[in-house]
Amino acid sequence: MELFGIPIFDDDLYKLVFRFAINLAFLTVIIRGFYYSNTKRKDYLFTYYLIGTIVFILCFTLKKFELDLGMALGLFAIFGIIRYRTDPIDIKEMTYLFVVIGVSVVNSLANKKMSYAEILIGNSIVVATIFVLERIWHVKNTSSKTIQYEKIENIKPENYDRLKADLEERTGLNIESIRVGDIDFLRDSAKITITYTTEEQ
Repeated sequence: MELFGIPIFDDDLYKLVFRFAINLAFLTVIIRGFYYSNTKRKDYLFTYYLIGTIVFILCFTLKKFELDLGMALGLFAIFGIIRYRTDPIDIKEMTYLFVVIGVSVVNSLANKKMSYAEILIGNSIVVATIFVLERIWHVKNTSSKTIQYEKIENIKPENYDRLKADLEERTGLNIESIRVGDIDFLRDSAKITITYTTEEQ
């Protein structure tokens, strides 16, 4: 049965529902089970779930059509505009975003050459890798920032411990490493880049 030349129902609906259920289950394990349990950041839950869902629906829908070069370039342009108009996010959040998009694309674009067992194993490998990194190896989430530092006598190599203690006391951060950049002797200041762990921040 058709309406205005478009089928009202076809068998792809069952594929859509089943694959979306698989995708949602693995996204929940990744987002709620690993990301949120380690970071406790609710602001990205909304983003990750919606991006994972819309990417899945978009790819599943576009799989039924032949994309020409103009359509493909248009999609890249849209994602480029979205990227440049958003605030920069930490590398760990960006990595989870890439994982969410990648899992959704794989689950939606897999064709008859790829069995459901392969899809499940592929998703399981991603989940297992995250589990090892987050729960077994406890890989630290680090960030960096550049600050202007005025106690120029502390930037000497022999005063590293004093410099680190002073910066940790001022910033309240657990500093992993310090790199001294430009030094201004006229103003007795220097640009310092600190790398710090953010798991407990």
